[in-house]
Amino acid sequence: MSDLHTAFYDLANEIQIQDDGTISKTLCQYPHLKVVLFGFDTGQELSEHTASVPAIMHFIYGEAEVTVGNERSVASANSFYRMDANVPHSITATKPTKMLLLLLKSAKPTD
Repeated sequence: MSDLHTAFYDLANEIQIQDDGTISKTLCQYPHLKVVLFGFDTGQELSEHTASVPAIMHFIYGEAEVTVGNERSVASANSFYRMDANVPHSITATKPTKMLLLLLKSAKPTD
């Protein structure tokens, strides 16, 4: 890696799931974007909450129950969720799970 760029050649290996825990690692942060990699052990959760900015959740490994607004679904590797700001959401890992979160700090919705 250089000062001009960052590369992760195997994103799932950038974080190791901890027994009975949830772990996060910030991969990059700019004034308008924050990228965080999460690892959830089975049964771990992020209880319902909202983000003050639009966000993207991209699941890269495992399986989790995800609720966004009133919609519940099962996320697995390659599942992708886009959320507007202030939308309630929660995640419960049903298997060890890794998820990439992008917080879009200055994004504005378009038609």
